[in-house]
Amino acid sequence: MTGMRGVYLAAAELARLGYIVSPTSRSAIGADLLVTDQECKRAYSVQVKTNASTFNFWLLSEKSKTLVSPSHIYIFVNLRKDGDTVEMYPVPSREVSKKMTISKQGKSTWYSFWLKDAKRFQNKWKVFGKV
Repeated sequence: MTGMRGVYLAAAELARLGYIVSPTSRSAIGADLLVTDQECKRAYSVQVKTNASTFNFWLLSEKSKTLVSPSHIYIFVNLRKDGDTVEMYPVPSREVSKKMTISKQGKSTWYSFWLKDAKRFQNKWKVFGKV
């Protein structure tokens, strides 16, 4: 439920800003939302990552290292415990690829993007260009 809530909150914010937004099927690899401007001149794929309890980082997939395109954006979402506070960080995929960390713990490998690297993008919707 947390992930779906983040997807629909991100979609609602993009629609509020004037973009046309459509959720993808859950089987779409790397894209939760497809976004375009009103004239359909710019299109974006959007991956949404949502936290409801751990707020210092978001988990990624290994593909995040190579899934880089000027039209692919991540929106990192923190749903704070007060129920009303939602933080959103729209980050270009090239930044995610550059800054993601890889850590190994035993047989497990974890791919992460840290809040400290997302902070400068908080509410910076200009990554989608002008509506």
